Amino acid sequence: MPQQALVIGLGQFGMAVAQSLTEKGVEVLAIDRDRDLVELAANVATEAIQLDATDEGALSEVTPGKRDLAVCAIGDDSKEASIICTALLRQLGVPRVVARAGNELHARILRLVGAHVVVNPEQEFGQRLANRLIYEKIVSEMPLGSDLRITEFQLPPSFEGQTLAKLSLPRRFGVMVVAVRRPLEGAVVLPDPNAVLHPGDNLIVVSKEAGLSRLMKGA
Repeated sequence: MPQQALVIGLGQFGMAVAQSLTEKGVEVLAIDRDRDLVELAANVATEAIQLDATDEGALSEVTPGKRDLAVCAIGDDSKEASIICTALLRQLGVPRVVARAGNELHARILRLVGAHVVVNPEQEFGQRLANRLIYEKIVSEMPLGSDLRITEFQLPPSFEGQTLAKLSLPRRFGVMVVAVRRPLEGAVVLPDPNAVLHPGDNLIVVSKEAGLSRLMKGA
């Protein structure tokens, strides 16, 4: 049986979440107070309805407790509404509530009212973009908790023709290689400490921010 999700708040972030979940086979009910946004979401979600998610009676009618998760994606223009909505979703029995925060204070309040996961998409995107702007060889980045991150970057010229064993990245930079992507071959392989690295290879690593910075500057 497909997973079922609510996405509440259909701004740019909420619409993107609704569409992505739907594309991954999740049955998505998209909700917003704005009829125009609801009509747009009807093209990307399983179902879309106009509803005020701060109205407990109205929200309970869509039986949120029977769904696998709910995303409160209400934007910064209505922090009070996002807090009320998050609290109601927990009270109505949603097993996993993900809430969008605009700043750290907002995030703390959302956690206090019961959000299981709090995200700040603008902040997270800004952090990832900053590294890509500073270090042009970074291809993609994903946070793992507060400090750890997975990063994919193009092989620096100084690494070409060397092995991971010789480079000693964990000892020198605190960076652990978890995979090597070979775009020319269309393959991602587990790291072989004794295999020679070739031009065009990408390294996929787990590191702290400081370790990645040292590697990028020292490579």
